[in-house]
Amino acid sequence: MRFLRFIFGFLFIAAMMMSCKKETIEIDKGVHFENLVNISYGKDPEQTMDLYIPNDGKKIKNVFLIVHGGGWRGGDKSILSSFTFSLMKKFPDCIFANINYRLASSSRYALPNQTEDIHQAILFLERKLQYEFDVILLGNSAGGHLSMLYAYRYDQDKKIKAVINIVGPSDLSDPNFRNYEDYSFVENHLVDLEILSDTISMNELASPVHWIRKTSAPTLSFYGMKDTIIPLSQKAILDSTLDQHQVSRQSFEFNGNHVEWLKEPHSAFLINHISEFINHLDQK
Repeated sequence: MRFLRFIFGFLFIAAMMMSCKKETIEIDKGVHFENLVNISYGKDPEQTMDLYIPNDGKKIKNVFLIVHGGGWRGGDKSILSSFTFSLMKKFPDCIFANINYRLASSSRYALPNQTEDIHQAILFLERKLQYEFDVILLGNSAGGHLSMLYAYRYDQDKKIKAVINIVGPSDLSDPNFRNYEDYSFVENHLVDLEILSDTISMNELASPVHWIRKTSAPTLSFYGMKDTIIPLSQKAILDSTLDQHQVSRQSFEFNGNHVEWLKEPHSAFLINHISEFINHLDQK
C-alpha cells in the first residue's frame, strides 16, 4: 500500500508539473519572456491561462488580457497564441495573459460566468504580480463581446485602460445580427434568467452598448467587410454610441471574413493599429 501511495503521489506531482510548464522563450532578437503555461486562476478546470512576463528587467507598462472567441461555447486560448506572440514583439514591456474560460452549454449559461472569469483572472494576476497595473482587454468574436461587456459594465475600479474588440458583437438586438446562424443559442443559453430583472431585457443586459458611459474605456474595433456573422451595422452602432458619450475610440474595416483577421496581411494591419492606439494612450 505504501508503494502504491508513493506511485500515485509521484504521478500526481508529475501531472501537476506537466499542466504548468515554466520556461523562457525568445520572441524576437533580444526579447525574452518567462512563459508559464496552463496556470489555474480558478477552481474550474477550464479556468486556465498562459502567462508571458518580460524577464529583461523592463518596467512593465500594461497587462494584455486575451479572450478567445468561439460562440461562447467553443474555442480555446491556443487559437490566439500566434497572434499573442506577434503582439509581444510590438509590446516587449507588457505582460500577456491568454485565458480560457468556462464555456457555455445547454446546461451552463455564458453569463454571468464568463465575465466573472475575466474578473477572476484579473484578481489572480494582481495577487501573483503584487503591483498595480492597467489592463488592456483584447478579444475576438465572443471574446470581443465579453471584453467590451466587462469593461463597460463591470469595471467598477476602472482598471481597464482600453478595449480591443475584434469582430465582436456589441448590440444583440441589432436585426442584422439576428441572422447569425446560432442565434437561438444566444436567445436561450447566453444569459442566466436568474440575473434578469423586470427593468431590463436579456438583450439589454448582454449588449455592451447598453452600458457605455462617459467614463467607459477607450475602444479600438475591427470588422470584416466580408463577415457573415458580425454585420457592419454593429460597427455603426458601437461607433455612434461611443461618440454619443464622448468616449475615445477608433474602428477599422479589413477586406476579409470573420476569421481572416488572423491571416496576413490582415493580422499585421490589426497589430499596427493596436500599437498606434495603445502608444497614443500611453503618452497621455
